[in-house]
Amino acid sequence: MEKATLGQGQELFKLVLQSGIEKDAFQALLESGKFTALLNEFMMGQPITRLVRVDRTRTPKKAIKATKRAEYMDDSVVKTMPACGDGASNEVEVVFFNLGRVVNDNDLAAEYEKRGLKPDPYAVAAVNEADPSFADEHHNGTHWKNADGNWCFVAFDRYGSGRHVQVFRSVKDWRGDWWFGGVRK
Repeated sequence: MEKATLGQGQELFKLVLQSGIEKDAFQALLESGKFTALLNEFMMGQPITRLVRVDRTRTPKKAIKATKRAEYMDDSVVKTMPACGDGASNEVEVVFFNLGRVVNDNDLAAEYEKRGLKPDPYAVAAVNEADPSFADEHHNGTHWKNADGNWCFVAFDRYGSGRHVQVFRSVKDWRGDWWFGGVRK
């Protein structure tokens, strides 16, 4: 199961109340925001992991083209996409996580760090190349900083009947339904 249901969240809440935690201690936990953060993590489900072959010998443009999606991108940004390694690697583990909330790129970088992950645009593209339907239900992407310190992103999704890839400088926050991919540090 990739996502917990609302009923499961309510069950977790009941278990916490039945655990014998004192009302004041539980109130302090609620006020600290830690309970909400834990509940959000529980409700969004476990990370999704994919094993793929990543060909880092491709140019960024070829890595994007290999996904066979409609392309919406700024070529100057595509050129800044880091390969995050050399050669071709089999069995690269790519981990996707969902925050269930709006997040900006600076906070997203902290979320990658917290999970021991690093963004890897080539690996995320390889997942979408190997499994074109993955982004149909799991809008996904990743980000990086260019040489000028600006956030850039690659994002894979499906709207209507078409599958798309976007590569641009980041100017907006990410919505709560996005999944973020990376590799272990």
